Amino acid sequence: MSAGRPFSSARLLQVALRTVHLMAMGLVLGGVALGGDFARLRTAILATVLSGALLFAVDLAKGSSVLTQGSGVAVILKLALLGLGNLFPQARLDWYLAATAVASIGAHMPGAWRHFSLIHWKVMEH
Repeated sequence: MSAGRPFSSARLLQVALRTVHLMAMGLVLGGVALGGDFARLRTAILATVLSGALLFAVDLAKGSSVLTQGSGVAVILKLALLGLGNLFPQARLDWYLAATAVASIGAHMPGAWRHFSLIHWKVMEH
């Protein structure tokens, strides 16, 4: 937490949701790598989907412009890769690993990239 940025309850919610999301996603990714099926991974999958949807909802509550910024584009790309993993189950692990890489880059890229608007072609206030 930096001196100029207060730690709000929304931020606390995001940290809690991201923690659940990472733990659940790790279980899904590891389960897929070890050959787990939906029945065996159901709880982890549901926790991943629910926590991810809530994280995205928190971002969208701040404004729909996030969809045209670097962070939102990364989420959309991640979802597309996950969808491809479901369309092509023989390569599911590869698609899920690609989605994980995109998610990691999207979450850790510099703020100027995360908040760069592809519509306005500039960094938006956040």
